[in-house]
Amino acid sequence: MDVRDPIEADADRLAEFTGQPADVMRNLVHDRTVRVAVDTDSADGDGDERVLGFVSYDAQNGAVHITQFEGTLGACEQLLEEPLRFARGEEMAVELFLAENEDEKRDLVEAASFRNEGRGPSFDGMPTVRYRHEPTRVEQ
Repeated sequence: MDVRDPIEADADRLAEFTGQPADVMRNLVHDRTVRVAVDTDSADGDGDERVLGFVSYDAQNGAVHITQFEGTLGACEQLLEEPLRFARGEEMAVELFLAENEDEKRDLVEAASFRNEGRGPSFDGMPTVRYRHEPTRVEQ
C-alpha cells in the first residue's frame, strides 16, 4: 500500500466511500489537504491503482481538523499518520469526529493516542464523539 496525493480521477472512488456525489469529492480534492491510500499491487496496464481509502484535513484555529476519514481499516490506520505528521511539525492538536457506531475506527484512533472528549454534533441524525490528539514537542 502506498499513500499519495489524490488526482481528480480518484473522485468517483472517493464518492463510493462517502455516498457523496463525485462532483463534491472532486471539489474536496481541490479545496482541502487530501491523501489517498492505494493498492500498488492492483495497478492495471495504464498505471491506474485501486484506491483503498482517504483522509482530508485542514488547519484552522490552532488545530488540524480531520474532515473525512474513510476506507479499509488498514488504509485508515496508515492514512491517520498523515494529519498527525503535519500537526507534529506545526505543534498543533488534531481533532476529529467519529460516528458513535464506528467501533473499529474508534479503536484505531484511541490506539494512536487520541483522547475521547465526549459528545460531538450529530451528522445526518447520527451522534458523534469528539476526539483530540495533543501535539508532542519536536526535539531539535
